[in-house]
Amino acid sequence: METLCWQLVSAMAERRRMNYSVQRDILDEATVDEMAQKTVSKPSLCEKMKKSMRCSGPRLKKCLLESVPVVSWLPRYSFRENALGDLVSGISVGIMQLPQGMAYALLAAVPPVFGLYSSFYPVLIYFIFGTSKHISVGTYAVLSVMIGGVIERLAPDSNFMIWDNVTNSSIIDVFSRDAERVRVAAAVTFMSGLFQILLGLIQFGFVVTYLSDPLVRGYTTGAAIHVIVSQLKYTFGINPLRYSGPLSLIYTVLELCYLLPQTNIGTLVVSIVSIIGLILAKELNTYLSKKLPVPIPVELVAVVIATVISWQVDLEGRYGVDVVGMIPSGLQPPVIPAVSLFGQVIGDAFALSVVGYGIAISLGRIFALKYGYKVDSNQELIALGLSNSIGGIFQCFAISCSMSRSMVQESTGGKTQVAGALSAVIILFITLWIGALFEDLPKAVLAAIIFVNLHGMMKQFLDIPALWRSNKIDMLVWVATFLLTVLLNPDLGLAASIAFSILTVIFRTQLPKYSLLGQMPDTDIYKPMEEYDSVKQVPGILIFRSSATLYFANAEMYQEALGKKSGIDITKILSAKKKLEAKRKRHDKKNAKKAKKELQRNGVDMQGEPKFEQQNDIAVINVDAEPDPSLPRAIVLDLSPVNFLDTVGVKTLRSILRDYGEIGIEVALAGCQTGVVDNLQSGGFFNDKVTKSCLFTTVHDAVLHCQSSRTESQNEEMYEELSATHF
Repeated sequence: METLCWQLVSAMAERRRMNYSVQRDILDEATVDEMAQKTVSKPSLCEKMKKSMRCSGPRLKKCLLESVPVVSWLPRYSFRENALGDLVSGISVGIMQLPQGMAYALLAAVPPVFGLYSSFYPVLIYFIFGTSKHISVGTYAVLSVMIGGVIERLAPDSNFMIWDNVTNSSIIDVFSRDAERVRVAAAVTFMSGLFQILLGLIQFGFVVTYLSDPLVRGYTTGAAIHVIVSQLKYTFGINPLRYSGPLSLIYTVLELCYLLPQTNIGTLVVSIVSIIGLILAKELNTYLSKKLPVPIPVELVAVVIATVISWQVDLEGRYGVDVVGMIPSGLQPPVIPAVSLFGQVIGDAFALSVVGYGIAISLGRIFALKYGYKVDSNQELIALGLSNSIGGIFQCFAISCSMSRSMVQESTGGKTQVAGALSAVIILFITLWIGALFEDLPKAVLAAIIFVNLHGMMKQFLDIPALWRSNKIDMLVWVATFLLTVLLNPDLGLAASIAFSILTVIFRTQLPKYSLLGQMPDTDIYKPMEEYDSVKQVPGILIFRSSATLYFANAEMYQEALGKKSGIDITKILSAKKKLEAKRKRHDKKNAKKAKKELQRNGVDMQGEPKFEQQNDIAVINVDAEPDPSLPRAIVLDLSPVNFLDTVGVKTLRSILRDYGEIGIEVALAGCQTGVVDNLQSGGFFNDKVTKSCLFTTVHDAVLHCQSSRTESQNEEMYEELSATHF
């Protein structure tokens, strides 16, 4: 048996080392076009639009199923396989939505009940239009703090100060303030939804590709710092001013430090006890996770216990602990968002739409890959957009996907979007009947829930040493995103972080790795000579490659690197050649004058024929001298890493062919992709002298061509020498 296994292993290894041999002619791009019969005609834009606008029964049905996914999967819903898991998962997530919705409403600077509305309407809309089976949409800390920043900017407390004749002091008109803040939240949420719908309709789902994983993690960590700072006032029971704009976080922290002597001891005790209790309970939950079929609803238990204690002890009346206050029963009627606010929140709305979508699609793709189904990125944009726009009409604030709730939804057996719909039903039940029971809940407990839920984001600081070891550029993006988000606030921080991330890509294309390639012995494979010891340079041929594409930002450096790697100072050689040419012209002119004088001195015969005599003293300057043997006879530019060429890149290649051709060095282009060839064609690279015969599909084709050209040139020179000797 052991012998048989060794034989199989040897056979497989031998199979992997199997040799192959291909015999064909050397192919340049013109020959390839002819052999492969390249299509010349392409459909026009008008034809493409006509084709896209054609409508048929099957296409209409497909469009309907893609636009409203629930129609395609709900009729095939398997109650036997999915019902129980979705029921347990829906109840578990719904219970989590209650404390998180109320807590994140504090982040958004709106009354807690609006967090419950935001956990109901948008979830139902996503159930109809979403394509991810496992993510739990609803309130999210990062988006909530972004909305809170907008609200504090447009509806600060200072705008609602009124004079109280009883106390002879200024107080805040809380009712008017909250009403205005809800208007602002609804307006920015509605606009963010419209942005998402628009981006989805124009198939702009790829916008999330600009949010790399280091950027998203650095951004969410920076936003978590804003979340923590915004909740410290509930932890200490103080009321600092909230600043807006760049560096507002620093000003807020300084204000908090100034007001620390005014800390409400009762509120601080509630906060400390809540945080310690939640941490211990979550650790117990983790420890018992394998033994319990359903996780313990730690946050709900904390909310219930804190509410009962607050009600019995009268924490608000006796110790001045701030509580949630009135929670109206029932649902709010739809209200058209305030159009007058759109102009003031348009930038914030776009930032909300991009951040919310980026987080949701990232997590959705993780679950889709794990369970083997597809998440449509453009449909997800539309689903989130409808959730936010319709939610804005019902006075909700912007939603996205929560990592903690999604993990609970998956771990408790959730299989489809039905789990999300059931969680919305739980929230509806709470809102209609038992929401008022939580009016005595201390806000410090909600702040403690937020702090404990952010521990996952705080662990993201461990990304820094990991990225330092794996990719220092990604680490730089993470750190820069974090700092920009902390200093510039989440909205401006996102824009600055994306700009910085794009700049790193540009810098990397401006600083590519330039290499000279050598041939692996007895193969058609070419590798950088500085990285491989066994590869050897092809005699007389220099093969040059850049690791980045060729465009305006690095075109000049490309030419300079080619000169350094080849050891050819093309500018110096061309300058010397021009000087030699000018000197030759001066000598020719001088010799012509001498010849003219000789003619005049010797005279002209009767028939008008000049009398010539042999001139032995005329200097002759040979410009086309023998080429320098130290220079290569040919240069091959490996363009396989190049995926596009702009006009500057085309001009650069044209000048390389011209300049090196003037000093007798043949230049060939190899590995050109179809798009690059099209760029060369449209950029005017080809003419009567430069054709596609200088383009080759592979480096090996170009090398063989240059070797054959050199052999033909040597044969012609030898023939000329023999002919001159013979005659």
